[in-house]
Amino acid sequence: MGKKSFAADKIVWLDSHRPASRRASKNKQVQSQDAAGGHDQSSSGRDLFDLLFDNCVTDRLRAGKHLFLQEDRSDRVFGLIEGSIEISIYSIDGQKLVANMQAAPTIIGEIGALDGGVRTATAICRTDCVVVSLDRDQLLRRIEESPLLARSMLRLLCDRVRWVSESLGDHAFLDVEARLAKRLLLLDKLLADPSGWIAISQSEIADFLGSTRESVNKLLNNWRSLGFIEVKRGRIKVASRNRLRLLLRERE
Repeated sequence: MGKKSFAADKIVWLDSHRPASRRASKNKQVQSQDAAGGHDQSSSGRDLFDLLFDNCVTDRLRAGKHLFLQEDRSDRVFGLIEGSIEISIYSIDGQKLVANMQAAPTIIGEIGALDGGVRTATAICRTDCVVVSLDRDQLLRRIEESPLLARSMLRLLCDRVRWVSESLGDHAFLDVEARLAKRLLLLDKLLADPSGWIAISQSEIADFLGSTRESVNKLLNNWRSLGFIEVKRGRIKVASRNRLRLLLRERE
């Protein structure tokens, strides 16, 4: 596993370092999130990533590798430079709920690293990934030394609370069809390739919604017949964002 130093002035999310096609299709800012989800798409997200991980060592991880497991001791915060990560919560009897899926660049595991508590979810690489990380002592020292970083962390935590509140509201007040529309629009923004295809199975989508594969399959087949989406084995493409947005507005 190769390692090399990460320098903030060479961070991969700078537009000048991206291929033009990727820049056009993936015009997104740094997302910051912990196990339960949440993301910050403001310029403060870029500042935070820069301040946290300047001069850290990069690590390459294969798809299927865990960053951490639920109930692990929280001793590090991670920055995802390339790839995508699945954040999942497991019940005592092994049932799985996908709390979030995140694409680079993003920050993962900051809550546990800040308070030293156990991980509330499992983080696993969906694809080959490049990451940087800080241990808890390094994280706290950098926060103590930088008021700007401290303020950025506060904004990040506020964003996480908003994300959790919104997710709870979705599960309480939206039906499965509305939740599916909302999640597909999110995945289209975060994970779609330059052709618009999202590499995700129907079982993964069901786990993301807290629903069943059968229910998801029925909805997707209906939407495909209506021209909302296109479906291939293990891949989905949003064909009409406006129709999905309209459906969501009608059900919110």
